[in-house]
Amino acid sequence: MTESAGTPDGPEDPDGKGDRTPDAAEPAAGGAPGPDSGERSAPDSGGRSAPADAPGGETRSGSGSGPGHGAPPPDGVPAAVALTVRRKRHWLRWTALGASFVVLAAAGTGWWLYKKLDGNIRTDTSAAAELKAYEKERPAQVVHDAQNILLIGSDSRAGDNRKYGRDDGGSQRSDTTILLHLAADRKSATAMSLPRDLMVNIPECHKTDKSVSKPQFAQFNWAFEIGGTACTIRTVEKMTGIRIDHYMVVDFSGFKNMVNAVDGVEVCLKEPIDDTSAHLKLPAGRQKLNGEQALGYVRARKSIGNGSDTERMDRQQQFLGALVNKVQSNGVLLNPTRLYPVLDAATKALTTDPGLDSLKDLYDLVRGMRSVPTDRVQFLTVPRQSYRLDANRDELVQPDADRLFKQLRDDEPVAVVPADQLKEDGGKNADADEASGPSPTPTYSGNNAAADLCKQ
Repeated sequence: MTESAGTPDGPEDPDGKGDRTPDAAEPAAGGAPGPDSGERSAPDSGGRSAPADAPGGETRSGSGSGPGHGAPPPDGVPAAVALTVRRKRHWLRWTALGASFVVLAAAGTGWWLYKKLDGNIRTDTSAAAELKAYEKERPAQVVHDAQNILLIGSDSRAGDNRKYGRDDGGSQRSDTTILLHLAADRKSATAMSLPRDLMVNIPECHKTDKSVSKPQFAQFNWAFEIGGTACTIRTVEKMTGIRIDHYMVVDFSGFKNMVNAVDGVEVCLKEPIDDTSAHLKLPAGRQKLNGEQALGYVRARKSIGNGSDTERMDRQQQFLGALVNKVQSNGVLLNPTRLYPVLDAATKALTTDPGLDSLKDLYDLVRGMRSVPTDRVQFLTVPRQSYRLDANRDELVQPDADRLFKQLRDDEPVAVVPADQLKEDGGKNADADEASGPSPTPTYSGNNAAADLCKQ
């Protein structure tokens, strides 16, 4: 291969038609070409001849290749610039391809996670069918957009729960039942606990063997054993006059996993606990409970306090308030690596009606609650007292209970204060002063999710 030493600018064209390109016979300044050279200078962008070995534009004998291996640069664009542009376009194409791959991979992973969480949720279609069959007996919805959700804690000993007690052939009763009322404006949420030993009227219900039970006056948690979720819902509706829009059933294992998913929940113990039946031994003071400890804490009854079910429900409410506070904290909701385990545990723990059996349905429900401040997430127990015929059972306190049911049914506000404060104010779950205004807010014994129980 022979390369030119460099060709100077040619003379100007006197007639103004362009530069004249010298032929092979013309000598160039600095030396004449060899007889077998056969190379000529290419015109540069200014109309002058440029050296054949200029940067980015070298010409090899017999190759005919220029910048980009083929196409010459456009008129007015230096060869070096054209090569740089082509290289940038090549790099951009690979970058775009890589970015597309990352986006597709992320979308695929997101879809897989969504389907996994969505598939965790179990649907109870039998209860929905039972409720539909008794539709004419059910109360009507009073306030549009308000939501009433029945939360049922099952004490089934089947499967993973068998270590918490004897499995009587798969029988189960509702260990904890809470009616959660979400205000239509989503500025407050009220969770009302219903004692499992409360004496109530249970309507006729279809049993698992397809037979029909007779109406009876019995303790509340029998309804779940007799006819499952549908019978429990109908019993609550008959007692309160409140239409139940949705329901969720949570078992022991699901509760434990949810607590573990948020890395434990803090409580404050006034006295140490040593309960062998609940597998719980804790010192007094502030404690962070893991899932197993939390389950023992909310289920323990005779070894803590006065042993009443009312005190146990108070502990459950306090713990749920602390759990809500923990979930709403930035450490969970804004951290994907911590949020996913929470969602996974929560969805695995739930059996719901068909109206809440998808991740989208649950997300829409939770999204509507995000703006509820923790001090407006309230917990209380329905007004109750010892049953007059059996001190081991409960009965409603009237007219306080009916007044509370009406407030929730009509989406009217209620207020809660600690039990000690309520006693100082007279000890009544009723209007503080009916003469003080046209519509005073009824006050009940309870707490809210923002309360620090160690400072009370």
